[in-house]
Amino acid sequence: MTFKNSIMFCFYKYTDFTGRASRAQFWWFTLFVVLVSMALNLIELVIFRDSNIHILTILWALATVIPHLAVGCRRLHDIGQSGWLQLLWIIPCIGFIVMIVLYAMPTKVGENQYGAITI
Repeated sequence: MTFKNSIMFCFYKYTDFTGRASRAQFWWFTLFVVLVSMALNLIELVIFRDSNIHILTILWALATVIPHLAVGCRRLHDIGQSGWLQLLWIIPCIGFIVMIVLYAMPTKVGENQYGAITI
């Protein structure tokens, strides 16, 4: 899946926590969210100078939290795990490491309880 297709697909299915998402789809969308966040931070730095006003970044984070949770859930489904494992994010340090490892795992070949492999 291409960068553009991943972004479009993730926003199209922004509230769909069912099905599966490939590694490429998840990581392309994550890269997009991070790059836009960095760009918005730079814009805010230029516009607001030394103040700690991050309105654009906060709005962007609010706009992408649900789509990112949804694609994360679908990614976990792709490796045969429950989307509820995303709750591990709340555990400092260990949760981050575990989630990165889970998101990086290869796709489980064939159909699983969450459906067929997506392209």
